[in-house]
Amino acid sequence: MQTENLLKIVQDVLDERKGQRITTLDVKDKTSFTDYMVLVTGTSDRHLKSLCDYVSEKVKENGFKPLGIEGALGSDWVLLDLGDVIVHAMTAQAREFYQLEKLWSVDRPKEAGQVAG
Repeated sequence: MQTENLLKIVQDVLDERKGQRITTLDVKDKTSFTDYMVLVTGTSDRHLKSLCDYVSEKVKENGFKPLGIEGALGSDWVLLDLGDVIVHAMTAQAREFYQLEKLWSVDRPKEAGQVAG
């Protein structure tokens, strides 16, 4: 339940702060390091940074502790690590280039001995 509350805060703040194309990927079954990835497009490097700063501020107010932030002014991609939720704030060009939605929609490879199909 705590992860869902964190995710809701993230989504609400990004929407309030005019984040574009907000997409939430459930990656619980694909990775062990997080449950959700939230992708958002910003209009400039300053917008990307401010989106992540506002999210970080709001989650702290609600008792969650951000683990780290990567990227700064001049970056076309800012990553905010909240543990169970990771925010990827990207310019439209970076989002188109890296295509994280496509990357994370690929199914996990079959385990040895399993038959594909």
